[in-house]
Amino acid sequence: MARALKPDELRRCCDYKRFRFSTTDELEPLEGIIGQDRAMEALRLGLKIKDPRNRYNVFVSGDAGLGKASAVTHFLKELSREQPTPPDICYVHNFQVPHRPRYLLLPAGKGRELKQDMDRCIDFLKRELPKVLESEEFKAQAKEERERFVARREELFRRLEERARSLGFAIQRTPVGINTIPLKPDGTPYSQEEYEALPEAQQQQILKRQEELQEAIRETFQELGELEEKWQEARRQLTKRAVQFLIEPRFTQLRRKYAGIERVQQFLKEAQADIIENVEDLQAVGKKPALPIPVPGTGDPYQRYRVNVIVDNSGLEGAPVIVEENATYTNLFGTVERRVQFGVVTTDFTQIRAGSLHRANGGYLVLFASNLLRFGISWEALKIALKTREIRIEDPAQMLGLASTEGLRPEPVPLDVKVVIIGSPYLYYLLHDNDEDFPKLFTIRSDFDTEMDWTDEAEEAIARFIRARRLEDPGILPFSPSGVAKVVEYAGELAGSQKKLSTRFASLSALIREASFWAREEGAQSVEARHVRLAIEKGKSRHALLAEKIRERIVRGKLIVDVSGAKVGQVNGLAVIDLGDYAFGKPSRITANVFAGKDGVVNIEREAKLSGKIHTKGVMILKGYLGERFAAQGPLSLSASITFEQSYSLVEGDSASAAELFALLSSLSGVPLKQGIAVTGAVDQKGHLQPIGGVNEKIEGHYLVCKEFGLNGEQGVIIPEGNVDDLMLPEEVVEAVRDGKFHIWAVKTVEEGIEILSGMPAGTPDEEGNYPEGTLFHLVQRRLSELREKLKAEEEEEG
Repeated sequence: MARALKPDELRRCCDYKRFRFSTTDELEPLEGIIGQDRAMEALRLGLKIKDPRNRYNVFVSGDAGLGKASAVTHFLKELSREQPTPPDICYVHNFQVPHRPRYLLLPAGKGRELKQDMDRCIDFLKRELPKVLESEEFKAQAKEERERFVARREELFRRLEERARSLGFAIQRTPVGINTIPLKPDGTPYSQEEYEALPEAQQQQILKRQEELQEAIRETFQELGELEEKWQEARRQLTKRAVQFLIEPRFTQLRRKYAGIERVQQFLKEAQADIIENVEDLQAVGKKPALPIPVPGTGDPYQRYRVNVIVDNSGLEGAPVIVEENATYTNLFGTVERRVQFGVVTTDFTQIRAGSLHRANGGYLVLFASNLLRFGISWEALKIALKTREIRIEDPAQMLGLASTEGLRPEPVPLDVKVVIIGSPYLYYLLHDNDEDFPKLFTIRSDFDTEMDWTDEAEEAIARFIRARRLEDPGILPFSPSGVAKVVEYAGELAGSQKKLSTRFASLSALIREASFWAREEGAQSVEARHVRLAIEKGKSRHALLAEKIRERIVRGKLIVDVSGAKVGQVNGLAVIDLGDYAFGKPSRITANVFAGKDGVVNIEREAKLSGKIHTKGVMILKGYLGERFAAQGPLSLSASITFEQSYSLVEGDSASAAELFALLSSLSGVPLKQGIAVTGAVDQKGHLQPIGGVNEKIEGHYLVCKEFGLNGEQGVIIPEGNVDDLMLPEEVVEAVRDGKFHIWAVKTVEEGIEILSGMPAGTPDEEGNYPEGTLFHLVQRRLSELREKLKAEEEEEG
């Protein structure tokens, strides 16, 4: 049975009197999120399961504005407090493979301590090493060693000189070598003339003895070389012993302090050995003249003993929660920075910088799908990191195989992280269907709903939500109970339901701020219902330009819409135009013509290729309904055309099928339909009206057009009974219904709807399928019979 809806059925109101506070300042702020129990349970499961294969990462899906990021972040921060604080991450010089710096993992806070300890050790070396090597004791030991080697050297020369005299020669040491001079029997050297005057045999004897002397000289110089090497080695050993004595207590203390950390112990051992081995290079610091341009390998030799702390977790309580807004490759995986001086590019392990994965290691990393997927290399590298459980710092060009230059390749750090990606359902299904790694690595989906049940608890939660926003922004005024009630009702309007509230908290936050602004403009101390109502009206007004332009064209007759009188074969259907940030309804003229033929019901939109598949299906259903109701006396023989007048774009959806059927029945019966009554609803083959979407926008759109022409008390909208609990109409429309200026009818069947539009009973068929006279369906049946007879007669004439 069709019924006119009462004003109380058109909108659910929140009773502000049940609130037990004077303003929201008296409430505890809302922590976490409400209405997302399913999503939060999935999130909790994914984050708490420990999987060695790193498969239980989470994709959080949902529409924009649901508060996904804030909810996930708040949940992770709560969860992270229960987790242990992960170690600090450091990089140090690799004394075995210099181009491959080694990582160190130390308990939180110990990384900074190790860095400070090594910095103090370096300062100690710079200060004390010269003192030790310039000390009197060290010089005395070095002098003693030197004198011993000098004495040995002199002994070798003395023996060489004795050998020379025994062979009849004198030797003369010069800067460029040793000269051998032959001697006469009296011990004096031969002059050139005297030597040449000697007999040939005597000269040959002198030359023979000279060769023997030269061999002795070579042997002596070989011994001198070996002696010099021994001296240099002895000097080095003396220096090493001095340095070893200097640094051993300090490194022993460091090894004791970092006992149990194997990689640190190895670093300290190698650093100590390197200091002792390269003490001469360290001693030369500050003594060599500075080069005009930097040359690789000529930097500070102490640099390799420093510690580069890339992640310092000393200030953390629990596990880290990192939200990366811009997931470029370097932001995720870190980089090795380079210094450029005078065109020379240099780098070392101290230039290694951490990425978000390093900072989130041992905790949680939050990424945004729409941002991450813009960087293909980031997505691919992230999958590799999750599969290998390692964080590799590489040059992006090298990873892509576009560069072959050798540079630093830091050791990969072990990865233990839970990744949460936030994105739209579309991106989730796109990845799930097209990336074979995605379902393996992101096993859990946390799906955020756009609405929640409208309960007393939900109303209280929204009040506490308002309180939380005021704590975030003290510029927001406190809300009174009536103001809170209007915000709750607005959440119902967003959800388009009397049983649900929207979870689009971004939209609610915007309304809260705008309502507070208007209250402050008025000079009020708290936000009342009128301020919220004003904020809603102003918000709609900002977006309603196109809607107002369309209504203006209707009023001016550019778009023809009749809202008074009655016409045959014409009815107003209702459509919703969704602009993304604003949706509004508008009436559209639907007309139908019927004539003799066998074409059946022709959808003009379909013929013009302006009909979507669902709309086409809806029109085709009409034939099934007509066949069931009126084909008892014979087959349907008619041609009928149905169209949306002045429609120049694609028509989609089946919500106009009831209006199209009413226009067709009117054309068949010849009974005019009231033009002030618009229709929305989908019809099935049995004649039932089925619920549709956008019912509130459609009703409001028709109401505003009628208001422009003038409300006459006969206008209204027919909707399916199943849409009654979806009604959250503007208060203006509700008041118009209350005053009898506008009407809304809920119907279940086509018969109920046609009776309201025509003012004539539809009729009930007898056992033979005939409708009684005085009913609209009797007129339809009679017209179909006439068309059938006419077509039969034409066929007989042609035959």
